[in-house]
Amino acid sequence: MKGHIQIYTGNGKGKTTAALGLALRAAGAGKKIFIGQFLKSGNYSELNALKKLADQIKVEHYGIGRFVKGNPSKEDIEAGIKGYKRVARIIEKGEHDLVILDEGNIAVKYNIFSEQDLLEIFEKKPDHVEIVVTGRGASEAIMEKADLVMEMKAIKHYFHKGVKARVGIEK
Repeated sequence: MKGHIQIYTGNGKGKTTAALGLALRAAGAGKKIFIGQFLKSGNYSELNALKKLADQIKVEHYGIGRFVKGNPSKEDIEAGIKGYKRVARIIEKGEHDLVILDEGNIAVKYNIFSEQDLLEIFEKKPDHVEIVVTGRGASEAIMEKADLVMEMKAIKHYFHKGVKARVGIEK
Protein backbone atom coordinates (compact mmCIF):
# COMPACT_ATOMS: atom_id res chain seq x y z
CA MET A 1 0.00 0.00 0.00
CA LYS A 2 1.32 3.44 -0.94
CA GLY A 3 1.79 5.89 1.90
CA HIS A 4 0.78 9.53 1.55
CA ILE A 5 1.52 12.85 3.24
CA GLN A 6 -1.30 14.36 5.30
CA ILE A 7 -1.42 17.82 6.87
CA TYR A 8 -3.88 18.74 9.65
CA THR A 9 -3.81 22.50 10.18
CA GLY A 10 -6.05 25.45 11.00
CA ASN A 11 -7.07 27.40 14.08
CA GLY A 12 -9.75 24.97 15.21
CA LYS A 13 -9.64 22.16 17.74
CA GLY A 14 -8.93 18.58 16.76
CA LYS A 15 -5.69 18.35 14.78
CA THR A 16 -3.85 16.15 17.25
CA THR A 17 -7.06 14.28 18.06
CA ALA A 18 -7.55 13.45 14.38
CA ALA A 19 -3.96 12.23 14.07
CA LEU A 20 -4.35 10.06 17.18
CA GLY A 21 -7.58 8.66 15.77
CA LEU A 22 -5.70 7.64 12.65
CA ALA A 23 -3.00 6.06 14.83
CA LEU A 24 -5.67 4.06 16.65
CA ARG A 25 -7.17 2.90 13.33
CA ALA A 26 -3.73 1.92 12.02
CA ALA A 27 -2.97 0.00 15.23
CA GLY A 28 -6.27 -1.84 14.85
CA ALA A 29 -5.11 -2.91 11.39
CA GLY A 30 -1.83 -4.26 12.80
CA LYS A 31 0.31 -1.33 11.65
CA LYS A 32 3.35 0.06 13.46
CA ILE A 33 3.13 3.74 14.43
CA PHE A 34 5.62 6.38 15.62
CA ILE A 35 4.45 9.70 17.09
CA GLY A 36 6.91 12.52 17.64
CA GLN A 37 5.36 15.36 19.63
CA PHE A 38 7.15 18.67 19.14
CA LEU A 39 6.92 21.50 21.71
CA LYS A 40 4.92 19.27 24.04
CA SER A 41 5.63 17.33 27.16
CA GLY A 42 3.55 16.47 30.14
CA ASN A 43 0.80 14.11 31.14
CA TYR A 44 -2.09 14.11 28.69
CA SER A 45 -4.92 11.58 28.99
CA GLU A 46 -4.36 10.20 25.50
CA LEU A 47 -0.82 9.21 26.47
CA ASN A 48 -2.21 6.97 29.21
CA ALA A 49 -4.34 5.18 26.62
CA LEU A 50 -1.47 4.90 24.13
CA LYS A 51 0.70 3.19 26.75
CA LYS A 52 -1.70 0.24 26.46
CA LEU A 53 -0.74 -0.03 22.78
CA ALA A 54 3.00 0.45 23.32
CA ASP A 55 3.84 -2.65 21.28
CA GLN A 56 2.44 -0.88 18.19
CA ILE A 57 2.50 2.85 18.98
CA LYS A 58 5.71 4.55 20.12
CA VAL A 59 5.43 8.14 21.42
CA GLU A 60 8.37 10.49 22.03
CA HIS A 61 8.33 14.13 23.18
CA TYR A 62 10.57 16.87 21.86
CA GLY A 63 9.52 19.74 24.06
CA ILE A 64 10.42 21.03 27.47
CA GLY A 65 6.87 21.65 28.63
CA ARG A 66 6.72 25.43 28.73
CA PHE A 67 7.13 26.80 25.19
CA VAL A 68 3.90 27.32 23.30
CA LYS A 69 4.41 30.43 21.19
CA GLY A 70 6.78 33.34 20.92
CA ASN A 71 10.54 33.16 20.83
CA PRO A 72 11.83 29.66 21.52
CA SER A 73 14.60 29.27 24.06
CA LYS A 74 17.90 27.55 23.33
CA GLU A 75 16.54 24.46 25.14
CA ASP A 76 13.36 24.50 23.02
CA ILE A 77 15.44 24.59 19.85
CA GLU A 78 17.79 21.84 21.04
CA ALA A 79 14.86 19.57 21.95
CA GLY A 80 13.19 20.23 18.58
CA ILE A 81 16.35 19.59 16.55
CA LYS A 82 16.92 16.35 18.46
CA GLY A 83 13.34 15.37 17.62
CA TYR A 84 13.66 16.34 13.98
CA LYS A 85 16.78 14.19 13.59
CA ARG A 86 15.12 11.26 15.36
CA VAL A 87 11.95 11.46 13.24
CA ALA A 88 13.98 11.81 10.04
CA ARG A 89 15.86 8.59 10.91
CA ILE A 90 12.62 6.80 11.79
CA ILE A 91 11.10 7.74 8.44
CA GLU A 92 14.20 6.84 6.42
CA LYS A 93 14.41 3.39 8.08
CA GLY A 94 10.85 2.66 6.97
CA GLU A 95 10.12 0.37 9.93
CA HIS A 96 6.91 2.24 10.84
CA ASP A 97 3.83 2.36 8.65
CA LEU A 98 2.56 5.67 10.05
CA VAL A 99 4.71 8.53 11.38
CA ILE A 100 3.06 11.53 13.02
CA LEU A 101 4.89 14.82 13.57
CA ASP A 102 2.52 16.35 16.11
CA GLU A 103 2.90 20.15 16.10
CA GLY A 104 5.43 19.83 13.27
CA ASN A 105 3.89 22.88 11.56
CA ILE A 106 4.40 24.94 14.73
CA ALA A 107 8.01 23.76 14.95
CA VAL A 108 8.56 25.11 11.43
CA LYS A 109 6.66 28.33 12.16
CA TYR A 110 8.91 29.07 15.16
CA ASN A 111 12.12 28.04 13.38
CA ILE A 112 12.80 24.98 15.52
CA PHE A 113 13.60 23.33 12.20
CA SER A 114 13.07 24.71 8.71
CA GLU A 115 10.38 24.28 6.11
CA GLN A 116 13.11 22.83 3.88
CA ASP A 117 13.95 20.27 6.60
CA LEU A 118 10.34 19.09 6.62
CA LEU A 119 10.20 18.96 2.82
CA GLU A 120 13.39 16.84 2.85
CA ILE A 121 11.70 14.35 5.18
CA PHE A 122 8.88 14.08 2.66
CA GLU A 123 11.36 13.44 -0.17
CA LYS A 124 13.17 10.69 1.75
CA LYS A 125 9.94 8.93 2.75
CA PRO A 126 9.85 5.27 1.73
CA ASP A 127 6.88 4.59 -0.53
CA HIS A 128 4.87 2.64 2.06
CA VAL A 129 5.18 5.16 4.93
CA GLU A 130 2.24 7.46 5.71
CA ILE A 131 3.25 10.81 7.25
CA VAL A 132 0.91 13.12 9.18
CA VAL A 133 1.98 16.61 10.26
CA THR A 134 -0.25 18.56 12.64
CA GLY A 135 -0.27 22.13 13.88
CA ARG A 136 -1.56 25.57 13.03
CA GLY A 137 -0.01 27.62 10.29
CA ALA A 138 1.14 25.02 7.76
CA SER A 139 3.14 26.79 5.07
CA GLU A 140 2.02 26.96 1.45
CA ALA A 141 5.00 24.83 0.36
CA ILE A 142 4.18 22.12 2.92
CA MET A 143 0.52 22.08 1.89
CA GLU A 144 1.47 21.99 -1.78
CA LYS A 145 3.68 18.94 -1.27
CA ALA A 146 1.03 17.08 0.77
CA ASP A 147 -1.44 14.62 -0.70
CA LEU A 148 -4.18 15.58 1.78
CA VAL A 149 -4.67 18.83 3.69
CA MET A 150 -7.37 19.24 6.32
CA GLU A 151 -8.08 22.63 7.86
CA MET A 152 -9.77 22.66 11.25
CA LYS A 153 -11.87 25.79 11.58
CA ALA A 154 -13.45 26.91 14.82
CA ILE A 155 -17.02 28.10 14.37
CA LYS A 156 -17.91 28.17 18.06
CA HIS A 157 -15.90 27.13 21.12
CA TYR A 158 -16.89 27.05 24.80
CA PHE A 159 -13.38 28.22 25.71
CA HIS A 160 -14.58 31.73 24.82
CA LYS A 161 -17.20 31.40 27.58
CA GLY A 162 -14.49 30.64 30.14
CA VAL A 163 -14.56 26.84 30.03
CA LYS A 164 -11.08 25.57 30.90
CA ALA A 165 -9.45 22.48 29.35
CA ARG A 166 -11.05 19.39 30.86
CA VAL A 167 -9.28 16.09 31.62
CA GLY A 168 -10.35 13.44 29.13
CA ILE A 169 -11.79 15.97 26.67
CA GLU A 170 -9.13 18.62 25.93
CA LYS A 171 -6.25 17.20 27.94
